[in-house]
Amino acid sequence: MTLVYSTESGRIVPEKVKAERPKGDGIVRIQRQTSGRKGKGVSVISGLDLDDVELKLLAAELKKRSGVGGSVKDGLIEIQGDNRDLLKQILEHKGFKVKLAGG
Repeated sequence: MTLVYSTESGRIVPEKVKAERPKGDGIVRIQRQTSGRKGKGVSVISGLDLDDVELKLLAAELKKRSGVGGSVKDGLIEIQGDNRDLLKQILEHKGFKVKLAGG
């Protein structure tokens, strides 16, 4: 049972806990996803131990170099289309250890 109201302080609003992103194991994984996207594929890049600003800068560079759109969500970079080989090449050139994951 959760307390939602107190006669002393009024409505009790639960504090929002910011979920921490899982730490990577040093390997950047690129996988292709189509679920929930009406059949359109995206390449999802995970395992990057970067803060939000660096992640957005890296995403911007990847989008520009591959010539497509994308976004950053919950510590993951989503790049439109199936450009996994190009993305792997770019990330390896930047010094990341990269694996292609999934199908």
